[in-house]
Amino acid sequence: MPTGPKGQKRPADVIGNAVRVMRIATGEETDDTSDDGKSAAAKELGSKGGKKRAANMTPERRAEIARDAAKKRWGSR
Repeated sequence: MPTGPKGQKRPADVIGNAVRVMRIATGEETDDTSDDGKSAAAKELGSKGGKKRAANMTPERRAEIARDAAKKRWGSR
């Protein structure tokens, strides 16, 4: 059985996963997702970080970063 990004067990096939979701929804099985260890305040501040960084950048700098990202993504093709 494959594991998810946080080590949780998941069914390998789509039908098995759908059955598991149905069992969780009906209460036959509990959802065993674990807490990621971050506080709610840290999550909220983290989600603001990228927006704040972009707001402080000049349009030229944002364009330069976008250009570099496009080169890395599409350059080797």
